[in-house]
Amino acid sequence: MAEKEIKETPQEQSQKASKKKKDNLLQKQVEELNDKLSKEHDSYVRLYAEFETFRRRSAEEKLALVGSAAADTIKGLLPVLDDCERAMQILAASSDEAAREGTSLIYNKLMEYLKTRGLTVIEAKGQKFDTDYHEAVTQFPAPSEEQKGMVIDVIQTGYLLNGKVLRYAKVVVGA
Repeated sequence: MAEKEIKETPQEQSQKASKKKKDNLLQKQVEELNDKLSKEHDSYVRLYAEFETFRRRSAEEKLALVGSAAADTIKGLLPVLDDCERAMQILAASSDEAAREGTSLIYNKLMEYLKTRGLTVIEAKGQKFDTDYHEAVTQFPAPSEEQKGMVIDVIQTGYLLNGKVLRYAKVVVGA
């Protein structure tokens, strides 16, 4: 038996064409929605990244603000340390043992507290002159050849706060 060719009626052909058209339309809508979804997802990821950057930057700014407030407070206490050092130098020649001991006790307590907050003294006397830590007030003829370019005397003590210069040491340099 031979196969019969089945011919579609014009109505069936129009239904198939209509179905194909619908399928194409639905396919286009799916593609448009996928594009829209990917754009929205991209926008969300970017917004989230911006927010994370903002949050991190805000936290860093808060830490910097607290650090600068501490630095300002400690910087305000440096003249008190200078006065204590001068008082101890003057009292070293005095016969008043109680005044010497009291001043030394106050200075040591204050210095220990400030050290816990990150303050360190810049050692300058006898060191090679370094513009990163020292400020030359004057030059003095060096007594020996080895002392040329070296710090001969310290006029004002310098300090570092957490590794950063809080105040440069004012020094006399051998010429």
